[in-house]
Amino acid sequence: MLKLFLPSEYVKNVYEISPYSLKERGIKGIITDLDNTLIEWDRPNATPELERWLESMKENGIKVTVVSNNNEQRVKDFADPLLIPFIHSARKPMNRAFKQALATMELQAPDVVVIGDQLLTDVLGGNRLGLYTILVVPVAQTDGFVTRFNRKVERQIMRNLRQKGLIQWEE
Repeated sequence: MLKLFLPSEYVKNVYEISPYSLKERGIKGIITDLDNTLIEWDRPNATPELERWLESMKENGIKVTVVSNNNEQRVKDFADPLLIPFIHSARKPMNRAFKQALATMELQAPDVVVIGDQLLTDVLGGNRLGLYTILVVPVAQTDGFVTRFNRKVERQIMRNLRQKGLIQWEE
């Protein structure tokens, strides 16, 4: 059970993920969380650096779909200017939104990576479907109410994973 919370990879931010490393792995698509993964939870739009990162994925033939538990307006305001498909009110870690994203990109699980900042939503949801999962450090040090609760639970899970020798990185 604990292994469902274990990400396949851990990086400091999305900028450490290059299209070349993904292509070497056979990855053709990204399901990514929005808040505190791509941008701060209270920032409405992509930064220029993020726009360049997303464009590099597109130029290399890697499809991106945003899957967020946030409301439609929040996710739409971010994704529409970038012409990125999105799924809002995803209810991660439930399977529905992940499966919908795979269908939208017309890709199979082995071809897709999930990127997110939370073990309880992004990593658990991706792992349950057998997707490669990448955990990133949250881009903001503040969170909404529900996420603050999740972070407390996640710290305990991380301690357990570390004690069992399943992870070696520093938080």
